[in-house]
Amino acid sequence: MSRPLFVIYATGLLDGMGVALIFPMLPGLVRSLSGSQEVSVVFGAMLALSAFMQFVFSPVLGVLSDRYGRRPVLLLSLAGSTFDYLIMAFAPYLWLLFIGRALAGLTSANQACAVAYIADITPEAERARRFGIFTACFSVGFVAGPVIGGALSDISLLAPFLAAAALNGVNLSVALLTLPESHAPERKPIDWRALNPLVPLRWAFTLRPLVPLLVLLLLISLVSQTYGTLWVLFVDDRFGWNFAQIGLSLTAYGVLVAVAQACATGPLTRRLGERGTLLVGIACDTGGLLALAFAQASWAAFAAVPMLAFGGVGQPALRSLQTHAVERRDQGKLQGVVASFVSLAAFFGPLIFGGIYRLSQADWPGLVWIVGAVICALAVPITLSVPESADRAS
Repeated sequence: MSRPLFVIYATGLLDGMGVALIFPMLPGLVRSLSGSQEVSVVFGAMLALSAFMQFVFSPVLGVLSDRYGRRPVLLLSLAGSTFDYLIMAFAPYLWLLFIGRALAGLTSANQACAVAYIADITPEAERARRFGIFTACFSVGFVAGPVIGGALSDISLLAPFLAAAALNGVNLSVALLTLPESHAPERKPIDWRALNPLVPLRWAFTLRPLVPLLVLLLLISLVSQTYGTLWVLFVDDRFGWNFAQIGLSLTAYGVLVAVAQACATGPLTRRLGERGTLLVGIACDTGGLLALAFAQASWAAFAAVPMLAFGGVGQPALRSLQTHAVERRDQGKLQGVVASFVSLAAFFGPLIFGGIYRLSQADWPGLVWIVGAVICALAVPITLSVPESADRAS
């Protein structure tokens, strides 16, 4: 493995670990600063603010990475994340937490830049496999983070935030010292109109091969919000799971999705192509959602976890298809648009599915999973409409 790839994979691992370190403790910090035990509205607003900032600024940072290179934008993003965790650790007022979350959304380009970096240095035939490994590294960090954060929280509520800042600081230092530039920056003066966040979005919809892939991205990202938002509520309401069972299910999902993306994406894309692998991922997601919808016992919910985890092979395949649809010089702009669409789903998904679950909870709590399966079904004809040549188009 080359040194740049190792650093990028480490970036995904440490980024996932940093997010997972602080997320379980963030509601407690909000309670301590607000002086109230009921913080669901404040906490939801904080998450929505971060998603909104990411939606607005991810395309801008993608344009800047095409213009000035991946390295400076990635370094800026890592520095911003480090500063954000320090703000949260030492914030004496609630409004400073909101500033920290806004900063996190504004500088959340490390994932997009890392994917663009991989696209820059990877032959097209290998992109899906390497994207899968990168996503798996993030998943491993996300699984390990709560374990480490829980142990640190016994020392102090602030300890996980300081640890997350330290991880990002290490990541920043390693990237600063060892990561070369992967993309030759453009030398012409920047067109400041390009920093309008709507311009990259408008550009993306002028590329006909890219449009159905962006629609698929939005649908798949929305589906991921169903279990991301409602898993804990559902298994508690339906089966009365305790914290140990919930933690076991989340750990199993994280481990299995990492294994699927790291070990299965490459062989599947070599055998079926990116489009076929995407269809396999959609089929697994659909099966897992339907199993949850009609689950009558705890074992059925646990049985859905491997299917949902294996559905993760579709995401690297979709990202690979997207990179084939644009020129090399526009990979940063593309990944900014992709991050913007993901954040859009993260903003609206919890609102939509949370509302559906609230309305159907008394009569049939499984209805929300049926809605997710229907969205998967909508994605199938769109996937089939992608021409076979798009699998290797440039």
